[in-house]
Amino acid sequence: MTLSQQILGNVVILLADDLGIETELYGMDACKTPHLMSLARRGVVHEKTWTVVSSCSPSRASILTGLPPHQNGMYGLHQGYHNFQSFTQVKTISNILSDSGIRTGIIGKKHVGPNDVYKFDYEVTEEHYPIMQVGRNITLIRDKVREFLSVNDSRPFFLYVGFHDPHRCGHTNPEFGQFCEKFGNGDPEMGTIPDWTPVAYEADQVHVPYYVQDTPVAREDLAAQYTTISRLDQGVGVVLQELERAGALEETLILFTSDNGSPYPNGRTNTYEPGLQVPLIVSSPRDQNSWNTRTNELTSLLDIVPTVLDWFNISYLNYTMFYYNMTVTLTGRTLLRDDVNTTWFNHKYIYASHNLHEVTMYYPMRSVRTARFKLIHNLAHRMPFPIDQDFFISDVFQDILNRSLADDLPWYKTLDDYYYRPQFELFDLKIDFTEKNNMADNPHYKKVFHKLFNHLHKWQNITQDPWLCSPGGVLQDSGDYADEHQCFPLYNGL
Repeated sequence: MTLSQQILGNVVILLADDLGIETELYGMDACKTPHLMSLARRGVVHEKTWTVVSSCSPSRASILTGLPPHQNGMYGLHQGYHNFQSFTQVKTISNILSDSGIRTGIIGKKHVGPNDVYKFDYEVTEEHYPIMQVGRNITLIRDKVREFLSVNDSRPFFLYVGFHDPHRCGHTNPEFGQFCEKFGNGDPEMGTIPDWTPVAYEADQVHVPYYVQDTPVAREDLAAQYTTISRLDQGVGVVLQELERAGALEETLILFTSDNGSPYPNGRTNTYEPGLQVPLIVSSPRDQNSWNTRTNELTSLLDIVPTVLDWFNISYLNYTMFYYNMTVTLTGRTLLRDDVNTTWFNHKYIYASHNLHEVTMYYPMRSVRTARFKLIHNLAHRMPFPIDQDFFISDVFQDILNRSLADDLPWYKTLDDYYYRPQFELFDLKIDFTEKNNMADNPHYKKVFHKLFNHLHKWQNITQDPWLCSPGGVLQDSGDYADEHQCFPLYNGL
Protein backbone atom coordinates (compact mmCIF):
# COMPACT_ATOMS: atom_id res chain seq x y z
CA MET A 1 0.00 0.00 0.00
CA THR A 2 1.41 3.39 -0.98
CA LEU A 3 1.77 6.29 1.43
CA SER A 4 -0.89 8.27 -0.44
CA GLN A 5 -3.27 5.35 0.11
CA GLN A 6 -2.36 5.03 3.77
CA ILE A 7 -2.79 8.72 4.56
CA LEU A 8 -5.83 10.68 3.58
CA GLY A 9 -5.59 14.41 3.69
CA ASN A 10 -3.25 17.36 3.44
CA VAL A 11 -2.18 20.28 5.60
CA VAL A 12 -2.17 24.01 4.78
CA ILE A 13 -0.73 26.60 7.15
CA LEU A 14 -1.82 30.19 6.52
CA LEU A 15 0.50 32.55 8.38
CA ALA A 16 -0.15 36.25 8.85
CA ASP A 17 2.63 38.74 9.59
CA ASP A 18 2.22 40.81 12.79
CA LEU A 19 -1.50 40.14 13.22
CA GLY A 20 -2.79 40.18 16.77
CA ILE A 21 -6.32 39.39 17.90
CA GLU A 22 -7.70 42.89 17.27
CA THR A 23 -10.12 41.85 14.50
CA GLU A 24 -13.70 40.76 14.04
CA LEU A 25 -12.56 37.18 14.61
CA TYR A 26 -12.01 38.01 18.29
CA GLY A 27 -14.93 40.34 18.83
CA MET A 28 -13.42 43.60 17.61
CA ASP A 29 -16.13 44.30 15.06
CA ALA A 30 -14.52 47.50 13.77
CA CYS A 31 -12.00 45.47 11.74
CA LYS A 32 -13.95 43.25 9.36
CA THR A 33 -12.51 39.88 8.28
CA PRO A 34 -15.32 38.01 6.48
CA HIS A 35 -13.08 35.29 5.03
CA LEU A 36 -11.52 34.51 8.39
CA MET A 37 -15.00 34.42 9.88
CA SER A 38 -16.01 31.95 7.16
CA LEU A 39 -12.98 29.76 7.94
CA ALA A 40 -13.87 29.95 11.65
CA ARG A 41 -17.26 28.45 10.86
CA ARG A 42 -15.37 25.46 9.45
CA GLY A 43 -13.22 24.99 12.51
CA VAL A 44 -12.26 25.83 16.07
CA VAL A 45 -11.16 29.31 17.15
CA HIS A 46 -8.61 29.17 19.94
CA GLU A 47 -9.04 32.15 22.26
CA LYS A 48 -5.79 31.85 24.22
CA THR A 49 -2.89 31.04 21.93
CA TRP A 50 0.65 32.27 22.51
CA THR A 51 3.48 32.52 20.06
CA VAL A 52 6.66 31.35 21.76
CA VAL A 53 8.42 34.58 20.70
CA SER A 54 7.15 37.93 19.46
CA SER A 55 9.62 38.35 16.61
CA CYS A 56 9.37 37.33 12.97
CA SER A 57 12.20 34.91 12.11
CA PRO A 58 12.45 33.36 15.59
CA SER A 59 8.70 32.69 15.61
CA ARG A 60 8.67 31.22 12.10
CA ALA A 61 11.59 28.99 13.00
CA SER A 62 9.72 27.81 16.09
CA ILE A 63 6.56 27.13 14.07
CA LEU A 64 8.54 24.98 11.62
CA THR A 65 10.71 23.17 14.20
CA GLY A 66 8.43 22.91 17.22
CA LEU A 67 11.33 24.25 19.31
CA PRO A 68 11.74 27.64 21.04
CA PRO A 69 14.30 30.00 19.49
CA HIS A 70 16.89 29.45 22.20
CA GLN A 71 16.82 25.75 21.27
CA ASN A 72 16.60 25.93 17.46
CA GLY A 73 19.23 28.69 17.21
CA MET A 74 17.19 31.42 15.48
CA TYR A 75 17.92 34.06 18.13
CA GLY A 76 16.88 37.03 15.97
CA LEU A 77 16.00 38.14 12.45
CA HIS A 78 17.36 36.16 9.54
CA GLN A 79 17.62 38.74 6.77
CA GLY A 80 20.44 41.15 5.94
CA TYR A 81 23.12 41.95 8.48
CA HIS A 82 21.08 40.44 11.31
CA ASN A 83 21.94 37.05 9.74
CA PHE A 84 20.63 34.72 12.44
CA GLN A 85 20.33 31.04 11.46
CA SER A 86 18.95 27.91 13.02
CA PHE A 87 21.42 25.18 13.94
CA THR A 88 22.25 22.86 11.05
CA GLN A 89 21.32 19.82 13.18
CA VAL A 90 17.74 21.00 13.73
CA LYS A 91 14.93 18.92 12.24
CA THR A 92 12.12 20.89 10.59
CA ILE A 93 8.61 19.81 9.74
CA SER A 94 9.27 20.28 6.02
CA ASN A 95 12.25 17.93 6.05
CA ILE A 96 10.53 15.40 8.30
CA LEU A 97 7.51 15.30 6.00
CA SER A 98 9.63 15.14 2.84
CA ASP A 99 11.53 12.17 4.25
CA SER A 100 8.14 10.53 4.94
CA GLY A 101 6.87 10.92 1.40
CA ILE A 102 4.80 14.07 1.82
CA ARG A 103 5.05 16.73 -0.89
CA THR A 104 6.00 20.09 0.65
CA GLY A 105 5.62 23.66 -0.56
CA ILE A 106 6.12 27.21 0.65
CA ILE A 107 4.65 30.35 -0.94
CA GLY A 108 5.28 33.85 0.38
CA LYS A 109 7.46 35.06 3.21
CA LYS A 110 10.01 32.51 4.41
CA HIS A 111 12.42 34.59 6.51
CA VAL A 112 14.34 31.62 7.98
CA GLY A 113 17.52 29.72 7.22
CA PRO A 114 19.73 27.95 6.43
CA ASN A 115 18.06 26.65 3.29
CA ASP A 116 19.07 23.03 3.80
CA VAL A 117 17.35 23.05 7.18
CA TYR A 118 14.22 24.81 5.89
CA LYS A 119 13.94 23.02 2.57
CA PHE A 120 10.69 22.56 0.64
CA ASP A 121 10.02 20.65 -2.57
CA TYR A 122 8.28 23.71 -4.05
CA GLU A 123 9.48 27.20 -3.07
CA VAL A 124 8.24 30.61 -4.16
CA THR A 125 9.50 33.09 -1.57
CA GLU A 126 11.33 36.41 -1.16
CA GLU A 127 14.40 34.50 -2.27
CA HIS A 128 12.83 34.28 -5.75
CA TYR A 129 10.52 37.31 -5.96
CA PRO A 130 10.36 40.77 -4.34
CA ILE A 131 8.75 40.37 -0.90
CA MET A 132 6.13 42.99 -1.81
CA GLN A 133 4.93 40.74 -4.62
CA VAL A 134 5.20 37.30 -3.13
CA GLY A 135 3.95 38.40 0.30
CA ARG A 136 1.29 41.04 -0.44
CA ASN A 137 0.13 40.52 -4.04
CA ILE A 138 -2.66 38.07 -3.35
CA THR A 139 -3.24 37.51 -7.06
CA LEU A 140 0.33 36.25 -7.45
CA ILE A 141 -0.15 34.15 -4.31
CA ARG A 142 -3.32 32.70 -5.82
CA ASP A 143 -1.53 31.84 -9.04
CA LYS A 144 1.31 30.10 -7.21
CA VAL A 145 -1.09 28.15 -5.00
CA ARG A 146 -2.91 27.04 -8.17
CA GLU A 147 0.40 26.03 -9.71
CA PHE A 148 1.33 23.97 -6.65
CA LEU A 149 -2.06 22.27 -6.55
CA SER A 150 -2.00 21.55 -10.29
CA VAL A 151 1.08 19.33 -10.14
CA ASN A 152 0.25 15.77 -11.15
CA ASP A 153 1.29 14.13 -7.91
CA SER A 154 -0.85 11.75 -5.87
CA ARG A 155 1.09 12.23 -2.64
CA PRO A 156 -0.47 14.11 0.29
CA PHE A 157 0.86 17.64 0.56
CA PHE A 158 1.94 20.18 3.14
CA LEU A 159 1.64 23.80 1.98
CA TYR A 160 2.83 26.79 4.00
CA VAL A 161 1.58 30.20 2.81
CA GLY A 162 3.37 33.13 4.45
CA PHE A 163 1.56 36.43 3.93
CA HIS A 164 3.54 39.64 4.48
CA ASP A 165 0.38 41.49 5.57
CA PRO A 166 -0.29 43.32 7.79
CA HIS A 167 3.39 44.06 8.55
CA ARG A 168 4.45 47.71 8.63
CA CYS A 169 6.37 49.08 5.65
CA GLY A 170 6.89 52.76 6.48
CA HIS A 171 10.64 52.27 6.88
CA THR A 172 11.17 50.26 3.66
CA ASN A 173 8.42 51.41 1.27
CA PRO A 174 6.97 54.65 2.68
CA GLU A 175 5.43 55.50 -0.70
CA PHE A 176 2.83 52.79 -0.01
CA GLY A 177 1.84 54.06 3.44
CA GLN A 178 2.42 52.94 7.02
CA PHE A 179 1.26 49.35 6.37
CA CYS A 180 1.55 49.25 2.55
CA GLU A 181 -2.19 49.85 2.59
CA LYS A 182 -1.86 51.69 -0.75
CA PHE A 183 0.07 48.91 -2.50
CA GLY A 184 -2.09 47.59 -5.32
CA ASN A 185 -5.12 49.71 -4.40
CA GLY A 186 -5.57 51.12 -7.92
CA ASP A 187 -4.48 54.68 -7.13
CA PRO A 188 -2.02 56.35 -9.54
CA GLU A 189 1.42 54.70 -9.35
CA MET A 190 0.18 52.23 -6.71
CA GLY A 191 -0.64 49.40 -9.12
CA THR A 192 -3.60 47.06 -8.96
CA ILE A 193 -4.09 43.68 -7.34
CA PRO A 194 -7.05 42.18 -9.21
CA ASP A 195 -8.14 39.88 -6.36
CA TRP A 196 -8.18 42.65 -3.75
CA THR A 197 -11.06 45.02 -3.17
CA PRO A 198 -9.55 47.53 -0.70
CA VAL A 199 -11.65 48.30 2.37
CA ALA A 200 -11.04 51.85 3.57
CA TYR A 201 -11.56 52.92 7.18
CA GLU A 202 -11.88 56.33 8.76
CA ALA A 203 -10.08 57.28 11.96
CA ASP A 204 -13.34 57.52 13.89
CA GLN A 205 -14.28 53.96 12.90
CA VAL A 206 -11.38 52.17 14.55
CA HIS A 207 -11.25 50.63 17.99
CA VAL A 208 -8.21 51.84 19.91
CA PRO A 209 -6.91 48.99 22.09
CA TYR A 210 -5.86 49.76 25.64
CA TYR A 211 -2.14 49.52 24.87
CA VAL A 212 -2.20 52.22 22.15
CA GLN A 213 -2.56 55.92 22.90
CA ASP A 214 -5.92 57.31 21.77
CA THR A 215 -4.79 60.20 19.57
CA PRO A 216 -5.64 61.27 16.01
CA VAL A 217 -2.25 59.99 14.81
CA ALA A 218 -2.78 56.56 16.34
CA ARG A 219 -6.30 56.32 14.94
CA GLU A 220 -5.08 57.09 11.42
CA ASP A 221 -2.41 54.44 11.84
CA LEU A 222 -4.93 51.83 12.96
CA ALA A 223 -7.20 52.70 10.02
CA ALA A 224 -4.29 52.01 7.66
CA GLN A 225 -3.60 48.70 9.39
CA TYR A 226 -7.26 47.69 9.02
CA THR A 227 -7.09 48.28 5.26
CA THR A 228 -4.03 46.05 4.99
CA ILE A 229 -5.79 43.41 7.08
CA SER A 230 -8.54 43.44 4.42
CA ARG A 231 -5.92 42.35 1.86
CA LEU A 232 -4.75 39.56 4.15
CA ASP A 233 -8.33 38.46 4.74
CA GLN A 234 -9.11 38.37 1.04
CA GLY A 235 -5.83 36.55 0.46
CA VAL A 236 -7.00 33.83 2.83
CA GLY A 237 -10.21 33.73 0.80
CA VAL A 238 -8.44 33.17 -2.54
CA VAL A 239 -6.31 30.35 -1.09
CA LEU A 240 -9.43 28.62 0.20
CA GLN A 241 -11.04 29.08 -3.22
CA GLU A 242 -8.05 27.44 -4.88
CA LEU A 243 -8.24 24.49 -2.50
CA GLU A 244 -11.92 24.10 -3.33
CA ARG A 245 -11.24 24.47 -7.05
CA ALA A 246 -8.66 21.69 -6.85
CA GLY A 247 -11.03 19.43 -4.92
CA ALA A 248 -8.73 19.44 -1.89
CA LEU A 249 -10.68 21.58 0.59
CA GLU A 250 -12.67 18.74 2.12
CA GLU A 251 -9.57 16.65 2.79
CA THR A 252 -7.22 19.33 4.11
CA LEU A 253 -6.40 20.40 7.65
CA ILE A 254 -6.10 24.20 7.65
CA LEU A 255 -4.28 26.14 10.36
CA PHE A 256 -4.49 29.92 10.36
CA THR A 257 -2.34 31.95 12.74
CA SER A 258 0.25 34.76 12.92
CA ASP A 259 3.93 34.82 13.78
CA ASN A 260 3.37 37.36 16.57
CA GLY A 261 1.14 40.17 17.78
CA SER A 262 0.57 43.67 16.45
CA PRO A 263 3.45 46.13 15.84
CA TYR A 264 2.35 48.60 18.49
CA PRO A 265 3.68 49.53 21.94
CA ASN A 266 3.53 46.46 24.22
CA GLY A 267 3.04 44.37 21.06
CA ARG A 268 5.66 42.83 18.79
CA THR A 269 9.10 42.23 20.42
CA ASN A 270 7.44 42.28 23.87
CA THR A 271 6.34 39.46 26.13
CA TYR A 272 3.19 41.31 27.17
CA GLU A 273 -0.09 39.83 25.96
CA PRO A 274 -0.46 42.10 22.88
CA GLY A 275 2.88 40.79 21.63
CA LEU A 276 2.39 37.11 22.43
CA GLN A 277 -1.30 36.46 21.87
CA VAL A 278 -2.06 35.44 18.29
CA PRO A 279 -5.09 34.21 16.37
CA LEU A 280 -5.51 30.50 15.76
CA ILE A 281 -8.12 28.67 13.71
CA VAL A 282 -7.92 24.90 13.39
CA SER A 283 -10.17 23.64 10.59
CA SER A 284 -10.27 19.85 10.42
CA PRO A 285 -12.56 18.00 7.99
CA ARG A 286 -12.15 14.95 10.23
CA ASP A 287 -13.83 16.71 13.17
CA GLN A 288 -16.82 18.57 11.81
CA ASN A 289 -18.54 18.30 15.20
CA SER A 290 -16.10 20.95 16.38
CA TRP A 291 -16.85 23.40 13.58
CA ASN A 292 -18.02 26.87 14.53
CA THR A 293 -16.86 26.49 18.13
CA ARG A 294 -14.38 28.25 20.39
CA THR A 295 -12.09 27.07 23.15
CA ASN A 296 -10.37 28.91 25.99
CA GLU A 297 -7.76 26.20 26.48
CA LEU A 298 -4.18 27.49 26.59
CA THR A 299 -2.35 26.65 23.37
CA SER A 300 1.02 27.51 21.88
CA LEU A 301 2.44 27.77 18.38
CA LEU A 302 4.83 25.06 19.56
CA ASP A 303 1.76 22.81 19.17
CA ILE A 304 1.77 23.15 15.37
CA VAL A 305 4.51 20.61 14.60
CA PRO A 306 2.94 17.93 16.85
CA THR A 307 -0.43 18.67 15.23
CA VAL A 308 0.87 18.27 11.68
CA LEU A 309 2.71 15.06 12.58
CA ASP A 310 -0.41 13.73 14.30
CA TRP A 311 -2.49 14.48 11.20
CA PHE A 312 -0.11 12.52 8.99
CA ASN A 313 0.40 9.81 11.64
CA ILE A 314 4.15 10.37 11.67
CA SER A 315 6.22 9.94 14.81
CA TYR A 316 8.74 12.52 15.95
CA LEU A 317 12.06 10.78 16.52
CA ASN A 318 14.03 12.42 19.31
CA TYR A 319 17.61 13.32 18.44
CA THR A 320 20.67 14.96 19.92
CA MET A 321 22.51 18.18 19.17
CA PHE A 322 26.05 19.20 20.12
CA TYR A 323 26.53 16.80 23.00
CA TYR A 324 25.47 13.19 23.29
CA ASN A 325 23.26 13.93 26.30
CA MET A 326 21.36 16.87 24.79
CA THR A 327 18.25 15.07 23.55
CA VAL A 328 15.77 17.19 21.61
CA THR A 329 12.11 16.54 22.39
CA LEU A 330 8.94 18.45 21.59
CA THR A 331 7.15 20.24 24.43
CA GLY A 332 4.07 21.04 22.35
CA ARG A 333 0.99 18.84 22.01
CA THR A 334 -1.38 18.03 19.17
CA LEU A 335 -4.37 20.31 18.66
CA LEU A 336 -6.41 17.42 17.22
CA ARG A 337 -8.82 15.46 19.35
CA ASP A 338 -8.50 11.68 19.64
CA ASP A 339 -12.26 11.36 19.65
CA VAL A 340 -15.09 13.72 18.82
CA ASN A 341 -16.40 13.30 22.36
CA THR A 342 -13.18 14.42 24.03
CA THR A 343 -11.95 17.94 24.76
CA TRP A 344 -8.76 19.45 23.43
CA PHE A 345 -5.49 19.07 25.26
CA ASN A 346 -5.02 21.89 27.74
CA HIS A 347 -1.59 23.23 28.67
CA LYS A 348 -1.50 24.23 32.31
CA TYR A 349 1.54 26.35 31.46
CA ILE A 350 2.63 28.01 28.23
CA TYR A 351 5.98 29.66 27.70
CA ALA A 352 7.77 32.38 25.77
CA SER A 353 11.44 33.00 25.02
CA HIS A 354 12.83 36.17 23.44
CA ASN A 355 16.51 36.95 22.83
CA LEU A 356 16.83 39.57 20.08
CA HIS A 357 14.85 41.00 17.20
CA GLU A 358 17.30 43.09 15.20
CA VAL A 359 20.97 42.33 15.83
CA THR A 360 21.38 45.41 18.06
CA MET A 361 18.26 44.65 20.12
CA TYR A 362 19.63 42.33 22.79
CA TYR A 363 17.00 42.07 25.51
CA PRO A 364 16.44 38.45 26.56
CA MET A 365 13.14 37.69 28.27
CA ARG A 366 11.51 34.47 29.45
CA SER A 367 7.86 34.16 30.37
CA VAL A 368 5.32 31.66 31.62
CA ARG A 369 1.58 31.95 32.11
CA THR A 370 -1.33 29.93 33.37
CA ALA A 371 -5.00 30.64 32.82
CA ARG A 372 -4.76 33.35 35.49
CA PHE A 373 -1.17 34.30 36.28
CA LYS A 374 1.83 35.37 34.24
CA LEU A 375 5.51 35.83 35.09
CA ILE A 376 8.06 37.68 32.96
CA HIS A 377 11.79 37.45 33.64
CA ASN A 378 13.62 40.40 32.07
CA LEU A 379 17.18 39.11 32.07
CA ALA A 380 18.69 42.40 30.86
CA HIS A 381 16.50 44.60 33.04
CA ARG A 382 19.28 47.10 33.71
CA MET A 383 19.24 48.03 30.04
CA PRO A 384 16.55 50.14 28.38
CA PHE A 385 14.09 48.14 26.30
CA PRO A 386 15.17 48.48 22.62
CA ILE A 387 12.96 49.78 19.79
CA ASP A 388 13.06 48.27 16.32
CA GLN A 389 13.56 50.28 13.13
CA ASP A 390 10.12 50.10 11.57
CA PHE A 391 8.28 50.76 14.83
CA PHE A 392 10.58 53.67 15.68
CA ILE A 393 9.85 55.44 12.40
CA SER A 394 6.11 54.77 12.60
CA ASP A 395 3.75 57.67 13.18
CA VAL A 396 2.50 55.99 16.36
CA PHE A 397 5.89 55.86 18.07
CA GLN A 398 6.88 59.30 16.90
CA ASP A 399 3.61 60.49 18.40
CA ILE A 400 4.58 58.87 21.72
CA LEU A 401 7.99 60.57 21.63
CA ASN A 402 6.59 64.00 20.74
CA ARG A 403 3.79 63.85 23.29
CA SER A 404 6.15 62.61 25.99
CA LEU A 405 8.40 65.61 25.39
CA ALA A 406 5.35 67.88 25.52
CA ASP A 407 4.00 66.10 28.63
CA ASP A 408 0.76 65.39 26.75
CA LEU A 409 0.59 61.62 26.31
CA PRO A 410 -2.85 60.00 26.87
CA TRP A 411 -1.48 56.53 27.54
CA TYR A 412 -1.61 54.13 30.46
CA LYS A 413 2.19 54.10 30.71
CA THR A 414 4.99 56.60 30.58
CA LEU A 415 7.85 56.24 28.15
CA ASP A 416 10.17 55.59 31.09
CA ASP A 417 7.90 52.76 32.26
CA TYR A 418 8.14 51.26 28.80
CA TYR A 419 11.92 51.54 28.53
CA TYR A 420 12.93 50.57 32.06
CA ARG A 421 11.50 47.35 33.41
CA PRO A 422 12.09 45.41 36.62
CA GLN A 423 13.80 42.04 36.62
CA PHE A 424 10.52 40.25 37.31
CA GLU A 425 6.97 41.15 36.38
CA LEU A 426 4.10 39.14 37.84
CA PHE A 427 0.54 39.82 36.75
CA ASP A 428 -2.81 38.54 37.94
CA LEU A 429 -4.59 38.54 34.58
CA LYS A 430 -7.96 37.88 36.16
CA ILE A 431 -8.02 41.37 37.69
CA ASP A 432 -5.35 43.07 35.60
CA PHE A 433 -5.56 42.04 31.95
CA THR A 434 -3.66 45.22 30.94
CA GLU A 435 -0.60 44.00 32.90
CA LYS A 436 -0.20 47.30 34.68
CA ASN A 437 0.17 46.21 38.31
CA ASN A 438 3.34 44.22 39.00
CA MET A 439 2.83 41.78 41.90
CA ALA A 440 6.35 40.32 41.87
CA ASP A 441 7.22 41.92 45.21
CA ASN A 442 3.77 41.55 46.73
CA PRO A 443 3.99 39.09 49.67
CA HIS A 444 0.46 37.82 48.97
CA TYR A 445 1.71 36.48 45.63
CA LYS A 446 4.94 34.93 46.92
CA LYS A 447 3.80 31.33 46.44
CA VAL A 448 2.49 32.11 42.95
CA PHE A 449 5.79 33.74 42.03
CA HIS A 450 7.92 30.79 43.14
CA LYS A 451 5.64 28.22 41.51
CA LEU A 452 5.76 30.02 38.17
CA PHE A 453 9.49 30.65 38.41
CA ASN A 454 10.17 26.97 39.12
CA HIS A 455 8.05 25.87 36.16
CA LEU A 456 9.79 28.40 33.92
CA HIS A 457 13.22 27.23 35.06
CA LYS A 458 12.23 23.59 34.50
CA TRP A 459 11.07 24.37 30.95
CA GLN A 460 14.30 26.25 30.24
CA ASN A 461 16.22 23.20 31.40
CA ILE A 462 14.16 20.77 29.30
CA THR A 463 14.56 22.96 26.21
CA GLN A 464 18.32 23.40 26.76
CA ASP A 465 18.23 27.16 27.22
CA PRO A 466 21.77 28.64 27.12
CA TRP A 467 20.37 31.54 29.19
CA LEU A 468 19.29 29.14 31.96
CA CYS A 469 21.59 30.69 34.57
CA SER A 470 21.53 34.27 33.30
CA PRO A 471 21.97 36.97 34.49
CA GLY A 472 23.23 35.92 37.92
CA GLY A 473 25.24 32.86 37.02
CA VAL A 474 27.20 30.87 34.44
CA LEU A 475 25.96 27.60 32.97
CA GLN A 476 28.42 24.69 32.92
CA ASP A 477 27.16 21.91 30.64
CA SER A 478 30.21 20.14 29.25
CA GLY A 479 33.38 18.45 30.47
CA ASP A 480 32.97 17.49 34.11
CA TYR A 481 29.40 18.82 34.00
CA ALA A 482 28.19 17.07 30.85
CA ASP A 483 26.02 14.64 32.81
CA GLU A 484 24.67 17.13 35.31
CA HIS A 485 24.44 20.75 34.17
CA GLN A 486 25.00 23.32 36.89
CA CYS A 487 24.63 27.05 37.43
CA PHE A 488 27.50 28.76 39.21
CA PRO A 489 26.93 32.18 40.79
CA LEU A 490 28.66 35.31 39.60
CA TYR A 491 27.93 37.22 42.82
CA ASN A 492 26.87 40.20 40.74
CA GLY A 493 23.79 41.04 42.74
CA LEU A 494 21.42 39.45 40.21
